[in-house]
Amino acid sequence: MKFAEKSYKIFEESVADYHIDDDVDAASRNPYPAGSIEHTLYAKNRIDAVQWHLEDIIRDPEIDPVAALALKRRIDASNQERTDMVEELDTYFRELYKGVTVLEGATINTESPAWALDRLSILALKIYHMQAEVDRTDASDAHRARCAAKLAVLTEQRADLTSAIDDLLDDIAAGRKYMKVYRQMKMYNDADTNPVLYGAK
Repeated sequence: MKFAEKSYKIFEESVADYHIDDDVDAASRNPYPAGSIEHTLYAKNRIDAVQWHLEDIIRDPEIDPVAALALKRRIDASNQERTDMVEELDTYFRELYKGVTVLEGATINTESPAWALDRLSILALKIYHMQAEVDRTDASDAHRARCAAKLAVLTEQRADLTSAIDDLLDDIAAGRKYMKVYRQMKMYNDADTNPVLYGAK
């Protein structure tokens, strides 16, 4: 089984596990050994699953403004954690392919393997929740039909993205493409670069 296909199965497992409790505060059930790439992939999707549901909660029109602010801070922290996890995945790939001889004429990809896997992780959540809409017994036939059409597109996208990621990894392994990782510089989270924060000192 190729890497992206294996990753997607882990993402699906994580999404299903989240919905056992369906609670943003529930403990993770990561079944993989700490330090393994499988553990990191599962943890990455767990972050995405919790944040998906936080984004739902904050859109409640009746939410208390104080609670909404606290939730927004939690979402911001989750975004930073998600970025850190993607960079951890890219570090894994850089180490994995550090001995590859880059061929003359090799090109760089528009995004790193880890950011492509980030999109695949989110796609696993989209597919799960769109399937839930298709299966709703309290929804109209028209609603279920619209969601079924969207689910078909998402399923096609999953096949295309999985294949594209595995092709990219094959190209990097063969030296036809090379990795160049630009660390995310989230200025708004940094007390030294966000003027609102450093102005408050």
